[in-house]
Amino acid sequence: MKKLSLMLIALSITVCLFAEKKEKTDANIFGHVVSGSEHIPFASVFLKGTTIGVSTDQTGHYRLLNLPEGEFIIVAKVVGFKPEEKKITIKKGKTIEVNFNLTEDILGLEEVVVTGDRNEMNRKESPVIVNAIPAKLLTQTQSITICEGLNFCPGLRVENNCQNCGFTQLRMNGMEGPYSQILINSRPIFSGLAGVYGLEFIPDNMVERIEVVRGGGSAIYGSNAIAGTVNVILKDPIANSYEFGYDVASVGTNSPALDQGYKANVSLVSDDHKSGITLYAFHRKKQGYDDNGDGFTELGRINNTTFGSRFFHSVDVKSKINADIYIIKEERRGGDNLDRPEHESQIAESLKHTVRSGSISYDRFLKSKNMLSVFFSAQEVDRDSYYGAGGLENYGHTNSFTYVSGATYKAQFDKSNFVIGLEHKGEKLEDDNLGFTDELGEYQPTTIIADQKMNISGGYAQYDYRLNAFKFALGIRYDHYNIKNGATEDSTKGDVLSPRVNILFDATEHLQFRASYSKGYRAPQVFDEDLHITSSESRRITIVNDADLEQETSHSFLGSIDFHPVTSIGDIEFLAEYFYTKLDNPFATHYGDPDTQGNVIYTRYNETSGATVQGVNTEITYIPSKKFNLIASFTFQSSKYNEPQDFNSKEFFRSPESYGYINMLWTPNKKWKVSLTGNYTGKMKVPYFGTEAAIDPVTGDPIGELRESDEFFELGFKLSRSIKLNGTSLKLYAGVKNLFNSYQDDFDTGAERDPAYIYGPGSPRTIYFGLKLGNMFK
Repeated sequence: MKKLSLMLIALSITVCLFAEKKEKTDANIFGHVVSGSEHIPFASVFLKGTTIGVSTDQTGHYRLLNLPEGEFIIVAKVVGFKPEEKKITIKKGKTIEVNFNLTEDILGLEEVVVTGDRNEMNRKESPVIVNAIPAKLLTQTQSITICEGLNFCPGLRVENNCQNCGFTQLRMNGMEGPYSQILINSRPIFSGLAGVYGLEFIPDNMVERIEVVRGGGSAIYGSNAIAGTVNVILKDPIANSYEFGYDVASVGTNSPALDQGYKANVSLVSDDHKSGITLYAFHRKKQGYDDNGDGFTELGRINNTTFGSRFFHSVDVKSKINADIYIIKEERRGGDNLDRPEHESQIAESLKHTVRSGSISYDRFLKSKNMLSVFFSAQEVDRDSYYGAGGLENYGHTNSFTYVSGATYKAQFDKSNFVIGLEHKGEKLEDDNLGFTDELGEYQPTTIIADQKMNISGGYAQYDYRLNAFKFALGIRYDHYNIKNGATEDSTKGDVLSPRVNILFDATEHLQFRASYSKGYRAPQVFDEDLHITSSESRRITIVNDADLEQETSHSFLGSIDFHPVTSIGDIEFLAEYFYTKLDNPFATHYGDPDTQGNVIYTRYNETSGATVQGVNTEITYIPSKKFNLIASFTFQSSKYNEPQDFNSKEFFRSPESYGYINMLWTPNKKWKVSLTGNYTGKMKVPYFGTEAAIDPVTGDPIGELRESDEFFELGFKLSRSIKLNGTSLKLYAGVKNLFNSYQDDFDTGAERDPAYIYGPGSPRTIYFGLKLGNMFK
């Protein structure tokens, strides 16, 4: 990783030193950006097709200096307003004034998104539905990490799958985590090993927004995008700004656990706005929480420290480099006796992660509307682990290294857009059970649990065309994958062609229909979350792939209606989306029986009869005035194999048939904000292998049973107050999550409990307080 860091720094410095120096023209632009009579701070003002841009200051004013001569289009845009463009002519030695008066975009229809087609466009113009979770929503819902914020997007639900280690999983449209693609700044660099716990790795102060594309229409991003894509877009330096914050929370009702967080953001931009850097830091210390008083955690202990930076430099008028680097160190521990060494506990699941990630890209405008991007990203994850019920033999070490490189060319025409690109992804995963000296003094050598190398080379193309009221998006991706198992020297190869077709029909100015088809796949690899997922005194579980495991293929269909009428009672948008995914040779899991040491093998195999996932996502937005808005979403779904599986059930386990959320914000004035949030989780089927499960009369081992969970509704409340302090602002806030403590009440107990028997809300009642000091709040 040190070599990667030095390479990023060296490349940045080299490009800067050898950048072409332009003669000063003394051609300048100044002005302001307003909406009605109110000035808009921190709005972006830039010359289209160039790297020249600036942000308005806190008073809503801007200036651009020493500009190149010629005819340009100058654009002003900011979240919550419709962008405005003006044609201008810049002449040497001349200074002109250009002012903007933006119209509010209350429903976010003109919001610029990038995830749908790998190209910037207004959300209303995208043939693919893209939902954006802005930073202000993470703040409003008191989402310390992105893990919590994803619960406030249609079709998404984050669940906790282990009482010991707190393994979280994102389910999108009813499908498990491995069916979703996690991107960082549109790059699939977020490795599977980071993805196991990584949703809790990324703090909210690191993120500008999160864009979500549901369904296989995002297959242009590659494998594992069957259910959809989550694109985490990091904050860019846009102005000189700073923010410092502190949060403290009391988690639970029975011996509450303390959860504290510290965060800081600083951005610096040069006077000519050709260079900028942002720094962010986050530290979280969360105690373990025992809900039922049996001495074993329901929520594990977490200690997380994150530090990172993002940098840009405009090499010249037409080219720009961006680089970012971040380091995450996290320790988490669950089970009992958390202050003792792991092997002295009855049950311990302990993880110590170090995540190092870096990325660099070079963008070049070739013409006013065309751009070439070249990029390289890499991520290394080191993990020391302990999974077991006492004994030195349960210590392990895992290392994962992932890199992605590629190039993309984007061309824009009057009625069409074209994107073409090449991409290569390499990933190496090694998991070892560390050597130890047993009770007899004999050394037991290190054992390799997994040694996998995977390379995927691919190319993609996307063509969008506008024909009157219709917009067509045709895309295709080709992948060649090669997976090698170092322990057995087995190799699996495959060639996959993934087409996608999207159609947008503007029936009226306020009514849109969308339809899409796409094909996706999952390669028969070892997924990083397979490694030692849960442990108890009686069971230690590991997932392995069947020797004959083959590629899984999906066929996805979506249809939606988006209606945003003009009414006298306020702004309204209603979205209904039907999704249908047919899985051929889907991966299914067979539960094995414990051996004499309590080791259990779960085997992943192909269910040849197939499976079907279908349902409806609905969302309604109602904004009667600037002071109040309401967003509500509800999902109905069915996820079933075509033939019965374990427990003679066809249903996907841990997948409720209904879930949803509600989010309300009231802003009576500029000083106060009141928000109310709610999450509903319907009933679901959950396997249980704990102390109360049926016992095999021959072996004496639990044989398990299938239970149905309760339904839950979490209600949250937050009150915040902003105070102006002579050029800076202080924000104080307090609130409660899960006000009525709608939480699981039948947790298994003792050392032989089933730690995977956990469902429903991610945490019990939580009371919190916090403050922020800064000059640019979201």
